[in-house]
Amino acid sequence: MTSATDTRQLPAAVRLIATDLDGTLLRDDKTVSERTIAALADAEEAGIEVFFVTGRPARWMDVVSEHVHGHGLAICANGAAVVDLRAGGKLLDVRPLDRAVALTVVQALRAATPGVTFAIETTTGFHHEPDYPPPYFLDRASTVASAEDLLREDESDPASAVIKLLARHRELEPDAFLTLARTAAGELASLTRSSPSALLEVSGLGVSKASTLALCCAERGISADEVVAFGDMPNDVDMLNWAGTSYAMGNAHPDVIAAASGRTAANNEDGVAIIIEQILRDLHLPKA
Repeated sequence: MTSATDTRQLPAAVRLIATDLDGTLLRDDKTVSERTIAALADAEEAGIEVFFVTGRPARWMDVVSEHVHGHGLAICANGAAVVDLRAGGKLLDVRPLDRAVALTVVQALRAATPGVTFAIETTTGFHHEPDYPPPYFLDRASTVASAEDLLREDESDPASAVIKLLARHRELEPDAFLTLARTAAGELASLTRSSPSALLEVSGLGVSKASTLALCCAERGISADEVVAFGDMPNDVDMLNWAGTSYAMGNAHPDVIAAASGRTAANNEDGVAIIIEQILRDLHLPKA
């Protein structure tokens, strides 16, 4: 495993930087440091695209929207949505979770993990069950009802697509909950987690940060070998495996450390900026 200052694994040409937000680009207080802001701007000025790739929904992207420079593209909800931050989070693409499949996942998790409660993220709002623990971060629910009722087709807005199903458990250990859930429903949908609590995120089968990032890169003629990715939690593992070069943060989950090709400093120590600065220094080295 290489260190933050040993960049032997960096590719000769870096065309895109893909970075997670919480626990990665953002400090624990949810701010972006001045050093990181400068590194992102310098990367884009050098012609390197920067994609924010996160489990957050588009409406939570205000933490970085003011730092967008030339590109402004974000992959949100673990790959289920692509948004343009320059246009206030305008949805460019959606990879939804089929409502009937989501309902089957709910039934499977209720049987496998009694006590589980659910919330649903759609393109038009956030909805949760009465027993779902207190409001999901900064959101006020649009609707409070059972998951079964929430997953019925929204006749008032047929365009409302399910972006993500959330499952929370008050007693299970987070990794154990994920293992149980994948055993019960892993053939139906993509299940992962990014929270330190027992909160799982469920997307359509095959939908992940990695698969959507790969699609976005293909549209731009960018190969995996030209991508450098950063992450800290299990929902980043597929992306770190896909990218030609990847870094686990100093505060990363063990599965992320195992998946990444390198390690950098923790999020509170500007680990992403450290690597971007090295990439930019390498661009200016005399050619052999």
